[in-house]
Amino acid sequence: MESSQEVAMRIGEVAAKAGVSVRALRYYEQQDLLQSSRNPGGQRRYPDDAVERVRLLRQLYSMGLTSRTIRKVLPFADSGGASPELLELLAAERDRLDRQLTDLRDERRRLHDCLTEARHHDGTGSSS
Repeated sequence: MESSQEVAMRIGEVAAKAGVSVRALRYYEQQDLLQSSRNPGGQRRYPDDAVERVRLLRQLYSMGLTSRTIRKVLPFADSGGASPELLELLAAERDRLDRQLTDLRDERRRLHDCLTEARHHDGTGSSS
C-alpha cells in the first residue's frame, strides 16, 4: 500500500466492512499481507483500500493458497499482470490441491471399506 494514500480507518472499521475479525487483520499483518500505520496513541490505522485488500486475501485463502503463496501472488494482483512466473506458481498450487484431493478420496475409500467390513461383521448389512 502506498504511503500517499490517506490513512483513515481503525482496525474495527476495516474488520466490520470486510467481514472479518480483528484477529484476522492482525494475522494478515503478521504474515506481511496487509499494512497499517500507527497513530501517536499506538492504534492501527489503515488506508482506504484496506477493505478491498482484505477481500482479496479472503478470496485467495478460499482457493486453498497458503500465506506464503499469497505473499508471492500479491505483487501480480497489485500490478494487474499475469506473468509466466505467476502462471507457474498458480499451476503448482493447483497441482498441490489435486494431490490433496486424491489423498482425500483414497482416505474416504479406506474409511468406506472399513465401515462396510464392520457392518458385515456386525450383521446389519446396511450400506452408506
